[in-house]
Amino acid sequence: MVASASTADSRSPQELRAEVRAFLADQAERFRPRVDSWLVGWDEEFTRALAAKGWLGMTVPAEYGGHSRSHLERFVVTEELLAAGAPVAAHWIADRQIVPSLLKYGTEAQKRRYLPAIARGECFFGIGMSEPDSGSDLASVRTKAERADGGWRITGTKVWTSGAHRANAFICLARSSPRDPEQRHAGLSQFIVDLRSPGVDIRPLVSMNAEHHFNEVILDEVFVPDELVFGTIDDGWRQVTSELAYERSGPERFLSTFLLLAETAEQTRLGAVARRSDLGRYVARMAGLHQMSLAVAGALERGEPADTAAAVVKILGTTTEGDIADFADLLAEPDSPPEFRGLVEEAVVQRPGFTLRGGTNEILRGVVARGLGMR
Repeated sequence: MVASASTADSRSPQELRAEVRAFLADQAERFRPRVDSWLVGWDEEFTRALAAKGWLGMTVPAEYGGHSRSHLERFVVTEELLAAGAPVAAHWIADRQIVPSLLKYGTEAQKRRYLPAIARGECFFGIGMSEPDSGSDLASVRTKAERADGGWRITGTKVWTSGAHRANAFICLARSSPRDPEQRHAGLSQFIVDLRSPGVDIRPLVSMNAEHHFNEVILDEVFVPDELVFGTIDDGWRQVTSELAYERSGPERFLSTFLLLAETAEQTRLGAVARRSDLGRYVARMAGLHQMSLAVAGALERGEPADTAAAVVKILGTTTEGDIADFADLLAEPDSPPEFRGLVEEAVVQRPGFTLRGGTNEILRGVVARGLGMR
């Protein structure tokens, strides 16, 4: 049975952490901890086990099937799952990004349709933002949405769409009005697209280690009914920038290689790898990033703008993740323990994506400069 909100509210963060750690200990035999587990660790059975504990849809009001918990409580649970390398990819986008967006911009029908299913671990989402040749410049979106009888026809291509081959739907950013050279961000809208609709072609993008997490999604006049228009037509840019604060500030932006850092510390303690002073520096950077990300979670809890702070967390966090991968790679030897070498190899493969996904760090430096009033 899931604890009621009133019971949950009486728990301290330390008690909640202890509960999550006990759950992970019970689950230890049924998953392999992995670097970057929020991308590579798709396990729907594990997701349903989290849902049964009340750890999905934590910030969703009870009237929509959620648990009426705080952003800070959700942060605690999320941090513990990531630190353990738990397989959370199946529900990740839905719970992190789609939930707050639905609560802010969704219609009543959309909320009642999707939020309870997400909280039960039965509905999985992707994100339809990035496009070929566009990089992080979302204003250059070429996917078109054209008015049709009772809805819209969407045509275009999305790329690097995590989990689209398994997800039920994604929120697609498309151009619904002609491009205005003076206002490049105007005329964009968002739509909830059923990924099993006629006209949707999902093509795998296989990583260098032969794993399949990313996809190219081709939309050929895919019909989206009016009831699945997300938010307000032509106001998609404002919605997306609000949504990105949730994507960029979470603990996944600095904990993707935490498991590797912890294992490096353990191997150093055992004398299996060379002792280096850099290890302490990375631990200290992690402590600072924890406090920064926690502060953003607090701002979101209070309904305060957090776009600039989220961008800072993303820049510093993903840089640290990559630095940890490089550091451990330099320490690894052919005779290093296989568990350690396995984590290093995973981190090296995933490393190129750390500073790209969620907006490249180069683009985000511009976001920070604008947010701080620089010119």
